[in-house]
Amino acid sequence: MADLSQGRPMPMHDHHAGTLERTLLIGLIAFLSVVDLFGTQAILPALARSYGVTPAAMGFAVNATTMGMAVACLAVAYFSHRIDRRRGILVSLTVLAIPTALLAVAPDLATFTVLRIAQGLCMALAFTLTLAYLGEHCSAMDAGGAFAAYITGNVASNLFGRLLAAGLADHLGLPTTFLSLAGLNLLGAVIAYVWLTQSPSMMPQHEPDRSPFAVWAEHLKNPLLRPSFAIGFCILFAFLGTFTYVNFVLVREPIAIDQMTLGFVYFVFAPSIATTLMAGRAVQRFGTRPTFWGSLAVAGLGLPLLVVPILPAILIGLMLVGVGTFFAQATATGFVSHAATTDRGSASGLYLASYFSGGLVGSAVLGQVFDRYGWAACVTGVGISLLVAALLTVRLRPASERSVPESEQDIPASSAAAVH
Repeated sequence: MADLSQGRPMPMHDHHAGTLERTLLIGLIAFLSVVDLFGTQAILPALARSYGVTPAAMGFAVNATTMGMAVACLAVAYFSHRIDRRRGILVSLTVLAIPTALLAVAPDLATFTVLRIAQGLCMALAFTLTLAYLGEHCSAMDAGGAFAAYITGNVASNLFGRLLAAGLADHLGLPTTFLSLAGLNLLGAVIAYVWLTQSPSMMPQHEPDRSPFAVWAEHLKNPLLRPSFAIGFCILFAFLGTFTYVNFVLVREPIAIDQMTLGFVYFVFAPSIATTLMAGRAVQRFGTRPTFWGSLAVAGLGLPLLVVPILPAILIGLMLVGVGTFFAQATATGFVSHAATTDRGSASGLYLASYFSGGLVGSAVLGQVFDRYGWAACVTGVGISLLVAALLTVRLRPASERSVPESEQDIPASSAAAVH
């Protein structure tokens, strides 16, 4: 294992303590990178009332961050070798505080949407560059745990970010909520500055310079990466379709909870914080395909409960959807990094561009379904997305079932185990 804070080998007796410290720091950076994305979703009903718009219009505006995220991920994929990971993360988190703070005074929905896109650009740069940093500075043994820790921080931001935003909005108003989130962005920049270093990559850098499009073409020819990108699209399509519009269901009759109680609803993410950390071990033990299928099945089991007009049933359904989709996302993120035969930063960028595009399409399409046909039809759309992801997982078949190009035989042992 490499000590990420010093760029030197870590003695074996310090391995456990170093792993725990690394896990906490990775999770914290992840939390502070995307807290704006999820925190704002918890105050959707309040925002819709403030701007006087429909749930679909407000849902699209709030989730417009995914548009910026998709663009930023493509930019990282294109310029991957030219971007200094540490400096890019620092700049992204610092600049992120600007549009976040400006949301406090956004005069109309169009301005709000533009600022959310700007947030998405900064969030995705920090997110993607951190994943690339981890892929290049962690040993094969530790990479699975590092990626799971990062996605776990993402899960925690779903819970505590939403709870914080809901509480602030309920007691201090929307402007204070956005100013507080901007402060958290700056805290993330400080932590990244202190912890991340310019330590050399553990990956050999002996490849000749090639056109980014040539690298993309190689990724898209990789039979393991193509379905992975599509699976990522489906995962966020389902997740945002669920957790964006359920807010409106919960504040309406017959459930009709208030804004503060709506924040407490997101304790449904608490189990995901624990379960997502197990993704790396699950892949090592069961393989990528069974892990994907299991996680998607868990999410699917929660869908029927979402249409039962009783709060406890909906909470259990949300918990299952959260556990399943986050487990699938942690599995996919680590798998893409290992399955890439060249330029992991570029591969992660393409994957996340597809992932966030799925979120944008999901919020737009399912928003219209929700407005026109209701919540049950929206949940049906979520189920279709999960089913498509499960079918795509079939294509992540073991190497013994397909012809493997020589370039793919360089996949690390941990990845090879994941394929089987």
